[in-house]
Order: sequence, then C-alpha cells, then structure tokens
Amino acid sequence: MIRPRLRIPRIPQLGQAPVPSAASLSLTFRRSMHRVPKLDYNHLPGLPGLLSPAAMKIAWTEYQTVILEKLNQATSETNWANQDIKSVVIESSRDPENAVVFNHASMAHNNHFFFKQLSPEPTEMSELLKTSLEKTFMSIETLRREMIYTADAMFGPGFVWLVKVPLQGMPTAFQVLTTYLAGSPYPNAHWRRQDMDMNTAVGQSEQGLLAGRKFLQNTAFGIGNRASEASKKIMLSPGGINVIPILCLNTWEHVWLPDYGFGGNGSPDKGKLAFYERWWNKIDWQKVEDVADISRLGMKGA
Repeated sequence: MIRPRLRIPRIPQLGQAPVPSAASLSLTFRRSMHRVPKLDYNHLPGLPGLLSPAAMKIAWTEYQTVILEKLNQATSETNWANQDIKSVVIESSRDPENAVVFNHASMAHNNHFFFKQLSPEPTEMSELLKTSLEKTFMSIETLRREMIYTADAMFGPGFVWLVKVPLQGMPTAFQVLTTYLAGSPYPNAHWRRQDMDMNTAVGQSEQGLLAGRKFLQNTAFGIGNRASEASKKIMLSPGGINVIPILCLNTWEHVWLPDYGFGGNGSPDKGKLAFYERWWNKIDWQKVEDVADISRLGMKGA
C-alpha cells in the first residue's frame, strides 16, 4: 500500500544551484508554446452577476499565468514544451515521475475549459441540446441540480463535469462525473483521476517512483494481468469509457472565495453554493452544444 507523506520544501543552502533569474525564466517561456489563451469575451470587467473584476483577475489571469509558468519550467527542453496541453495531460498521466507535469498541465486545461464556456450575457439552450439532455436527465432542472449539488457535496477542490458517453440504444447520452484536485476527465488519463496525488504520495526517490509505476500499472490492467495488444491500443483505464467532456464546474476555493466567502448565517448570496447557483446562468450553451456535437448520430464506444 502506498502511504501519502508530507513533503516540506527545504530552504536552499549555500552551494546549491541558484534560483533561475527572471531573464532565464523568460527565455524558457519564450521557447514554450504554453501561454494564457485568449477568452472569447472581455474578462477585464469580470463576469457580472458571477465574478467581480478582482475575483476574475485572481481566478483566471493570475492563476492561469502561474500554472502555465510552472508547466513551462517543468517541460522545458522536453518534447512536451511544444505539444498542446491536452496531449501533455494524457501522456504524462501514466508515470508518477511526471506528476508535476501532469498536475500543472491538467489544471491549466481544466481551468481554461471552465472559463471558456462562460458568457457575460445569458445564452439560451437550443431545442436540439435541450431535447438531447432531457433524454438522459428527464429535465434540465434535474441536470442543473445534479451538477450544482454534486459540486456542493464535494469535500475538497476539483471539477464537476458533464460528459457525453456511449450508451447502447441511445444515439446520445450524458453523465455527470467528478474529478478531484487536477484530475482529468479524459479516459486516456484516468490513471490519474486523482484518488491520490502521486506527486506527494510516492515522492521522487528511486524506490518511491518504482512503487508508483507499479501502482499505476496494476490499476491499469489488474494485478497479475499483462497488458494485451488491444488494451495498449485503446489505452483506457479499467472501466474507462470513451467520454467527451462538454461542460465543467470549477470548485476550487480561489475561484469563489474572494466574492462569496465561506457563507454562514443563512445568507443565500454567500458561500460556494451561491456561486454554483449563479454559474448556471452564465453558461454559454452554444459552446456546450458545439463541443457535444449532438448533430452526429452518436459516438463509438471504447
């Protein structure tokens, strides 16, 4: 059994490698393609009714910048430096030695996914999308409540996802799932759905990394089982299905805490639940429909 342990950063001592200068870090970042993407709306005024300009600056501009800077440092001089972030997430998910890369790449991807599907102005859900969602959830209100109250019930930060799934007998079906911390919804990366943080659970020692690799391998194919050629080709985790994320709700405290606080005193406008309730009214449903691609007859199973 792999036991998590606390890792406390040590203060650099004399004789250790110096901290990189701002100039050298800037040069590293210029060689990397990972930069803060531009949103389709003006985020400087915030998202009226959801996030103030100050909260938006923290949750999007500052946080995304820091995450990508750390990702660029971790991937400098590697093939990942010039790969799209989704590919980095999937490829780094299977090796505990790359936990730092995975965590920052997945968090950058998830945070961007959350913000890019929001809109300052309300958008209506098309009849096509509404009908497709109702076939799974019976009503849009049921879906709304499932996503919001699932997020409110999470003990710890992460994301609540609405995903498109293959279901026999239905051309289009959907499901709500959660990932904790920087966990990924993509089936190729389900080895690292973040039941534990491999970055802190196994450390960076040779023995710890070996234990981590064995854990991921056993999780992927079952203890005592060898990977078949078919499983290598599909590269899904055990029980994994070919899901397509179409919407997500960010439950990390740095997103909602500045504007909403911890709540209490029965105030309906405070606390994370108030943020989740308002989030629903800022979803750009056209973007959701575009990602869902529900005009297609269906999707292939894993």
